[in-house]
Amino acid sequence: MADAKVIPFDDDRSRSGAGQRPSRRRGTAARRPAAGPGGETASAGEVQPLQALTAAREEGPVTGGESPEGRPQGQPETPRESDGTAAGLAAGLERRLASGLSFLRRRVTGEYDVDDFGYDAELTDQVLMSLLRPVYEKYFRVEVKGVENIPKEGGALIVANHSGTLPLDGLMMQVAVHDHHPAGRHLRLLAADLVFVLPVVNELARKLGHTLACAEDAERLLGQGELVGVMPEGFKGIGKPFGERYKLQRFGRGGFVSTALRQGVPIVPCSIVGAEEIYPMIGNARTLARLLGFPYFPLTPTFPWLGPLGLVPLPTKWTIQFGEPIPTDGYPPEAAEDPMLMFNLTDQVREQIQHTLYKLLVQRRSVFF
Repeated sequence: MADAKVIPFDDDRSRSGAGQRPSRRRGTAARRPAAGPGGETASAGEVQPLQALTAAREEGPVTGGESPEGRPQGQPETPRESDGTAAGLAAGLERRLASGLSFLRRRVTGEYDVDDFGYDAELTDQVLMSLLRPVYEKYFRVEVKGVENIPKEGGALIVANHSGTLPLDGLMMQVAVHDHHPAGRHLRLLAADLVFVLPVVNELARKLGHTLACAEDAERLLGQGELVGVMPEGFKGIGKPFGERYKLQRFGRGGFVSTALRQGVPIVPCSIVGAEEIYPMIGNARTLARLLGFPYFPLTPTFPWLGPLGLVPLPTKWTIQFGEPIPTDGYPPEAAEDPMLMFNLTDQVREQIQHTLYKLLVQRRSVFF
């Protein structure tokens, strides 16, 4: 960027015409005296404002004022990483390093906040989402539709299908809401008991904002204005055979509808395509599952035959679509105890998700592209 030039505010020199004229830059033509309204020329003390401003810019380095970018005159422009220069890259690296050291200091000293459920917003935003994002963007190449159907504020219950042998669909849905929602909202998932008895997984789930899939926790989060995600199929959906892919299993007894009715929050159906094929489950070793205390033990074309390598999911192409919200605030308080109403709303949500799944499958060109 060329050096900015001085705009002098000393009028004495222009009035008297005394002193040496400032030297012009090379290649600048000498100026003729400005002509007045009647054709007469102006004297040295009557330099026209535009000419005075032009001449003043040629006189030297800036000593005051602000640049067009809002930066104080005379101060060098701060290098930016987006400039692509070595100074900009170094400045960006320095800023990231300072931010990282500050983050580590807060973690070591305990100067960070978690809520009553163990959700750590700072760790989630700066670390966990950063780890999940490459899988979301580069590996599964998730396409998100209808995210504007999620309310910008206030509680809402997002209900989705569940599949894939391992619950990666819930994590990808979290990234979709976090990265694509206009208000940058965070999704709090309701998880099964098994998640909270597994070492390491338990701590990570709490940090990500997951909590036990029970009515009490769900109502409390919704009452605080949070987005809550639930997958009513549970283990029946995530552990179903590959031959039954994209066929929704039973949605329980409609407990999620009762919870939404009590809090008067909308229900947002969500359909996920692509998760069914990441671990094609061709068998279930039930005896081994009982010995290990698992709801199922999957047999896939790669696991357990390839050992740890068989745990790598297939790189399928995903689509996550959020449907039109179903309002519940128009029902009376006693509606949460009406079994027929709960059945009808549960069936409505299930049908909307199933219909969207079929529509997305018809539009899909390939499992992997």
